[in-house]
Amino acid sequence: MKIAFIGLGNMGGGMAANLVRAGHQVQAFDLNEAALARAEAAGCTRALSAADAVVGAVAVVTMLPAGQHVAAVYRDAIFPHAAPSTLLIDCSTIDVATARSNIEAALAAGLEAVDAPVSGGIAAAEAGTLTFMVGGEDRAFERAEAVLNAMGKAVIHAGAAGAGQAAKICNNMLLGASMVATCETMAMAQKLGLDPQRFYDIASVSSGQNWALTSYCPLPGVGPVSPADRDYQGGFAASLMLKDLRLAMEAAELAGAAVPMGSRARELYEEFVAADQQNRDFSAIIQTL
Repeated sequence: MKIAFIGLGNMGGGMAANLVRAGHQVQAFDLNEAALARAEAAGCTRALSAADAVVGAVAVVTMLPAGQHVAAVYRDAIFPHAAPSTLLIDCSTIDVATARSNIEAALAAGLEAVDAPVSGGIAAAEAGTLTFMVGGEDRAFERAEAVLNAMGKAVIHAGAAGAGQAAKICNNMLLGASMVATCETMAMAQKLGLDPQRFYDIASVSSGQNWALTSYCPLPGVGPVSPADRDYQGGFAASLMLKDLRLAMEAAELAGAAVPMGSRARELYEEFVAADQQNRDFSAIIQTL
């Protein structure tokens, strides 16, 4: 299948490479020359522009920083150059309203589209073990599933247009809040004189067990290897967690949902990022507690 891939950053580069490994012909574009060169080395065909990447493609995958970037690429590069019925798969994490409007615009242009944000981070993008949360019509999901399976371990239809984004920001709000709670608990346990490993051994098999503790422990040398063991480098940057928490707060306001824990997590990550910690893994917030 000929697939256009637009946006080859930390996540997109690995995803595009996995499409090539699965036997697809990938026409790749990014504004960053180094990212383009890496994609080309992985077997992608270099496109001269986003519009050039779209020509002749059966599906177009986008992985871009924010909703305005996705909307602009759709409007300026994809809609004028995509063949009728081309499938658009946006894997960016953006606001729900923009995801819905992008899909509506794609349908009006005679195309099919889904929002398909990911969970799993850079390592999963490179390994092809991402989880995709997909929003869109049944037929579009079925078409997208064949593409997404080459890049992930799980492809889940969350519902109608925008449902993928809704699921992603709800999931990441839960992760952000649970990481803060895990960090403050681990810090408190140490101050009470508990050995971190022994407390981990207890909590990991007790009612306080959670993913942030048992799969991503914020203390070095405790539990499975995590970014904490690499001085909080790699993993999921605090700036990205803050982005997702801000999106969650926007969605909560629109939905009239009460999210006091999510709101407090957002405030704490705003303080953490403002202290020039934006590039460190989000679990490094333990050092402020």
